[in-house]
Amino acid sequence: MMTVAGSLVAGRGDRGRLIEISLAHVRRSRGEAGCLEHGVAVDAESADRLVFFERWRDREAPLAHFALAASREFAAEAARLAAAPPVLRIYGAEEIRASKA
Repeated sequence: MMTVAGSLVAGRGDRGRLIEISLAHVRRSRGEAGCLEHGVAVDAESADRLVFFERWRDREAPLAHFALAASREFAAEAARLAAAPPVLRIYGAEEIRASKA
């Protein structure tokens, strides 16, 4: 499994548009092959910061996602609306289930 964590800080006056395109992006992404979870949330401590979290079935799934024209278009528009460069981290992950005590 792969996880992706990222964030964007909206530029002055661009928060509404950034939320709008981010929601459209995550909704579209949820329908892609290999997408297990894709979400965006507003940071409770910084209202202009959007936090993204994604889970993908395998390494190939997020790579295919990033190669899509719609994903590249979202990334380009989001970067234009952001006050600083986006943060994006991709991790290989293994789920560890907590045992009941």
